[in-house]
Amino acid sequence: VQLQASGGGLVQAGESLRLSCTASGFTFDDYAIGWFRQAPGKEREGVSCISSSDGRTYYADSVKGRFTISSDSAKNTVYLQMNILKPDDTAVYFCAATRTWGLEYGLGHPSSYNFWGQGTLVTVSS
Repeated sequence: VQLQASGGGLVQAGESLRLSCTASGFTFDDYAIGWFRQAPGKEREGVSCISSSDGRTYYADSVKGRFTISSDSAKNTVYLQMNILKPDDTAVYFCAATRTWGLEYGLGHPSSYNFWGQGTLVTVSS
């Protein structure tokens, strides 16, 4: 199982970015895929996640209405469209995956996820 995250960069507040997480070694059918972020000095937190088995989604309160998660099973890729970015969104963003029956701590909790990709840095300047 491998996850490749991409799409990070430096943007100004109010701008948009789209992150991509491409999976290999497995198909999405029985997996939940999540986006998490970690800012310096802070714990890793769930940003947005999607369960392929039932389409459930999770959004952190801080990103509701600004971020949208979507999945393209044909490309084995999950996207995170991030709009109206704020300086507080600055962090390393990681994508992760787990079997949908392994969501012991909930869809949006990092501890539920077994497989992690490398991070992609998102920097939002004010």
